[in-house]
Amino acid sequence: MTAPRTSVPALRPDPAYLKAFAQIMSRIEKALGPKRPAKPVTVCVAGGAAMHFYVGGRFTDDIDAKIMARVMLDPQDLQVAYRGEDGHARLLYFDTQYNDSYALLHENAYDDARPIAVEGVDSHRLEVRLLTPLDLAVSKLARFSEQDQDDIRALARAQLIDATALRRRADSALPDYVGNLDRIRGSIEVACRLVAAAAGK
Repeated sequence: MTAPRTSVPALRPDPAYLKAFAQIMSRIEKALGPKRPAKPVTVCVAGGAAMHFYVGGRFTDDIDAKIMARVMLDPQDLQVAYRGEDGHARLLYFDTQYNDSYALLHENAYDDARPIAVEGVDSHRLEVRLLTPLDLAVSKLARFSEQDQDDIRALARAQLIDATALRRRADSALPDYVGNLDRIRGSIEVACRLVAAAAGK
């Protein structure tokens, strides 16, 4: 089952954040080497970085993302200092330790992820994608911290997800989940109530 087709939401990243993000993605592309790969290498962005693209405001220092290929990366080369529009000095870095193994994630999440254009990155070499808002919400159900719950509410307030779709997508992801099923089912129930409340239903 693929994610339901909906209108493509506008992206709202801070311009300074976007510039720092683009620098890091450009460095990842450079790490692929001089030759163009037979097909683009995909990097799929999740976590707080994807949240910032969708809802703005929510800043995170790290980029949680999965690269769909083996790439030799130097962590020291994957951090950029910048100053946001709010005037605060910030540091953005690519988290080379990110692991999605323990997240709840639909089997089609990466295939359904949204491609985005990133300045300075050749999409024929490196294709940058964002988890859809729905899969982003589902990915937050395993840990389900206070921040994860706030993120789910924010996606609902922005009308990017609804409770029915969230339950359907999360339930269909359960067969591949490696954690405690009773706990994750409880998280799904709570999340759906949060989404309904945030949407005013």
